[in-house]
Amino acid sequence: MAGSFNKVMLMGNLTRDIELRHTSGNTAVAKIGIAVNRKFRVGEGDNRELREEVTFVDCEAWGRTAEVMSQYLQKGRPVFIEGRLKLDQWQDQQGNNRSKLLVVVESFQFIDSRGDGGGGSGGGSGGSHASAGSRGGSSSYESSDPPMTEDDIPF
Repeated sequence: MAGSFNKVMLMGNLTRDIELRHTSGNTAVAKIGIAVNRKFRVGEGDNRELREEVTFVDCEAWGRTAEVMSQYLQKGRPVFIEGRLKLDQWQDQQGNNRSKLLVVVESFQFIDSRGDGGGGSGGGSGGSHASAGSRGGSSSYESSDPPMTEDDIPF
């Protein structure tokens, strides 16, 4: 195999308001929590029971993507996120090694049928863009990272 591939796609609801901060170099960074629901049936025949499983995922967005998400999304709002997995590692105050997986947001789409204008304008500076989707209340935003090429795909 010539390389590796790291792509994540999630659709769910924000579990909290987005926390926007800035680095010492004034780059925006947003901490985002999303809940993704999965419904499934267990059992056989007429005794099948519907169950639901919720997965909570921590995400982070950088730059203009972070600013746009923070401006237009609040707790409870649905969103579609595309990104990549990243392993964060650090030492806690007691000196223990800690780690967690999170998703670095590369692009997202507003998923909203409320029609309250929450889609808004996603900006458009730095080569980034927002475009209206074909469904009402849906628009997308992509980061200004360079697009993936065929050399980036491992197969």
